[in-house]
Amino acid sequence: MLKGKDILSGPQFNAQELNLIMNTAANYEKRVKAGEVIRDMEGMVVATLFFEPSTRTRLSFEAAANRVGARVISMAGARASSQAKGETMLDTIKTVDGYVDVIVMRHPEKGSAQRAAEVAVHPVINGGDGAGQHPTQALLDIYTIRKEKGFLGGHTVTLLGDLKYGRTVHSLSYFLALYQNKMIFASPKALKMPEEITADLRSRGAEIEETEDVAAALAKSDIVYVTRVQRERFDDPAEYERLKGSYIMNNELLKKAKPGITILHPLPRVDEIAEEVDDYPGAAYFRQAHNGMYIRMALLALVTGRA
Repeated sequence: MLKGKDILSGPQFNAQELNLIMNTAANYEKRVKAGEVIRDMEGMVVATLFFEPSTRTRLSFEAAANRVGARVISMAGARASSQAKGETMLDTIKTVDGYVDVIVMRHPEKGSAQRAAEVAVHPVINGGDGAGQHPTQALLDIYTIRKEKGFLGGHTVTLLGDLKYGRTVHSLSYFLALYQNKMIFASPKALKMPEEITADLRSRGAEIEETEDVAAALAKSDIVYVTRVQRERFDDPAEYERLKGSYIMNNELLKKAKPGITILHPLPRVDEIAEEVDDYPGAAYFRQAHNGMYIRMALLALVTGRA
């Protein structure tokens, strides 16, 4: 079903494909935890091309490739490539495409993954393209929701913080809508979800509420997905200082939330989730990060036809 396909954005998937990815990930998780040495992608090579910094996405993809039996070649940072000599990103892709079976790429420009896919013969997996999309993060997010809650549909989910520039929520919102979850977009007005995404989701039948009242949103939410309110996005530093405290998840705010709420975060966090919250049983963000390896094992194997 996914053999030879590029993985570029949230809207590209249907429910059948998402279920296939999650079920494949669950199978790999079971096999890894059983201590099995997996050779499904033996003889294949994966390139990880990261033109901007990454910890979790890059290392979990490389761990995933190794776990599923492939070998990895990598590039971390444009300065480590011939881009430092003036080579274009597309020429880099065309060159590396001749060495490997699949390309994983992160790039600071929105739309860069789509452009890479247009010139590459082998599948391209988008590891984040600027303020655009981050589909593999969203896939591990819904996989985490399935594991934490036991099912995917019918939840009320608050997406909290920077929804304008946060590429993770741009992808995740489409998956949540596909499984008929109600979404609450809680953010400062300056960082609202882009109108084109909100309008597109509503045209697909999504139930969406927009608010700046964080406590009220959490009081009726089964899940909260926290993102960082970014100081650099505000023209007025005083406005940032006024707002930032409202978007910090701490024990005081947690007391106002619906009992049993699950807390997710794509990481890295700065100060938007206080460390005191880590002891809360529903704080799932580190379990969420660990789930990324299994999802990425599934994606690599599926797009190469080895799963």
